[in-house]
Amino acid sequence: MGSTDFGKFDDFCKDSTLPVCNLFSGLQHDQNGPWGGCRLQGISLNGDRHLGNLGSIILCGVAVAVSVLLLLRSERKRAAVGRREMQIFLIGYVLMSICEIFTVGEFPLNSTVRVVFSAIHIGLIIATTWILMMNAVIGYQLIDDGTALSVGLVLVSAAALFIGTGYISLDTGLRWTEYWDSSYELPNRHIALYVLYQLLPLLFLVAFFVLEAILVLRILGEFRPMLYLVAAALLFATGQVFNYAISKYICDGTSGKIDGSLFQTLFTLLSVVAVWIFWSSITEDDWPMQTTASYD
Repeated sequence: MGSTDFGKFDDFCKDSTLPVCNLFSGLQHDQNGPWGGCRLQGISLNGDRHLGNLGSIILCGVAVAVSVLLLLRSERKRAAVGRREMQIFLIGYVLMSICEIFTVGEFPLNSTVRVVFSAIHIGLIIATTWILMMNAVIGYQLIDDGTALSVGLVLVSAAALFIGTGYISLDTGLRWTEYWDSSYELPNRHIALYVLYQLLPLLFLVAFFVLEAILVLRILGEFRPMLYLVAAALLFATGQVFNYAISKYICDGTSGKIDGSLFQTLFTLLSVVAVWIFWSSITEDDWPMQTTASYD
């Protein structure tokens, strides 16, 4: 595969702001590696430090607040199918948003601490997208939702993905075994993280969309919820376009003040809200009231 782009991160890191790039960039473990590209300037601090992507940091705080609100609203939907599983997804998104403050947000940190946050962030991305896909599977009621079996399967499988991906990320960034040291050199090829970070989350998201579309159109026989589902997909895709395709132009045009990751954070938040609205639209808020006949 030496003549293909599979597994290479240099072009992604040159044009985008991604947590995985912190692992390959050398001693500082930030977004500025051998790949070059536009450098985020942000706000200058003392000691030749800077706070980059302040907008992303603020939006991550907003994402945490909005997710907590959705968590509380989910708790009130006592009869909703997959209520606990949706709450687990929202918790995963909250943790991702917190990590994003210190990875994509370019918060001034010790390089080792940034590697740890980056590894957690990457692990949470694959675990949380897996949880979202499992929410779609649970909607088919193959097993009872909200039970110890259902919640346990979601948590254990997500934890396995999180631990495995997190270990590979930590080993890459902290060089425990030095097995991944070649990824520090251009073109920053790392097959394992390419599959785990770039491909599997996309596969899980596509599977979620397809499974939910079949559930809504074929089983529930409804159309309106599809509007929310399609909106969620379009919002998420828009955020990815900003981060992967437009980011470098935004960074160059603003002299490094902001880049596409700001809009990626915003549109991902809107996508999560749309997913929650979609889920809420196909579930019940409460158990239906039972009427009993009275006899005199």
